[in-house]
Amino acid sequence: MKQADFERSFEPRWNEFGDWLDRHDGKPSRGSAVPRFDDAGFPARYREICQHLALARDRHYGADLVERLNQLALRGHHALYGERGVGAGRMLDFIAWGFPALVRVEWRATVAGMLLFFGPLVAITLLAAARPDAAYYLVDPELLGQMREMYGDRAEALGRRGAESDVAMFAFYVSHNTGIGFQTFGGGMLLGLGTIFFLVFNGLQIGAVAGFLTSAGLGGNFWGFVAGHSAPELLAIGISGAAGFRLAQALLAPGPHSRRHALALAGSRAIRLMAGAALMFVIAAFIEGFWSPHRWLPTTGKLAAGATLWVLFLAYFGLAGRGRRTRS
Repeated sequence: MKQADFERSFEPRWNEFGDWLDRHDGKPSRGSAVPRFDDAGFPARYREICQHLALARDRHYGADLVERLNQLALRGHHALYGERGVGAGRMLDFIAWGFPALVRVEWRATVAGMLLFFGPLVAITLLAAARPDAAYYLVDPELLGQMREMYGDRAEALGRRGAESDVAMFAFYVSHNTGIGFQTFGGGMLLGLGTIFFLVFNGLQIGAVAGFLTSAGLGGNFWGFVAGHSAPELLAIGISGAAGFRLAQALLAPGPHSRRHALALAGSRAIRLMAGAALMFVIAAFIEGFWSPHRWLPTTGKLAAGATLWVLFLAYFGLAGRGRRTRS
């Protein structure tokens, strides 16, 4: 059965199920004032939704349809078994397998985000390392001067302008890094142009600083500083881009839905991508505040720890949650 025929056949029943759930949760219902089925009929309807979800997945129907049925099945599960709110178990499930599985489902948007961010970053790093004057076209010269001091051999703690405490810097990095992520995500509402801008802009800025400091002979200090937190921070920026592209796709290609409905469907998935990215930003900020700046830690140890985290995060996104038929 084609997807259009499948939706046409069962759309009324999905709407009825959603109306029942809205009433059950005390929300205003978009359907009729009288429920189409009573409480005794709910378990059978719930099983039907689960069957439709399995069919949609097995037949490789569109991601929006699978997501809609997935949400109905999840809400139905909560209503049937009394699971309420976002408990610790659900949060751990999301971290352990839901988030990486969602990133794999959204692999096209994720790859686009990563290429637009890492492409400029790597290219400008190499260029500025060979020709440091190139960095001055992208970063304010005064800021580059401050960077030389922050990562210089005389700096007591790397990456700091003064005597800020570890806790203060952790709070700063949480605010700064998540700010970049949410700018990138929100840029999707500008038909994706804002997302593209922030990905490319931040890639260019980071690459210019990295190449400049490398050319200035401070590569050991700089790369030792960034190694530990680079994996969660940089990957989270790319995932923020994927979340922004999901919003843009709903606006540019809503398919059979209205743009408002398509945006609501895409928004649910995009917000979960951003929730995972935000957690990665917090992890990166913790490492950046409490580990990265300290000079008593050997550079080789920092580089080894950073390489290990890259392997672990790539394995996490590639392998975690495989084989689980879940509420991703």
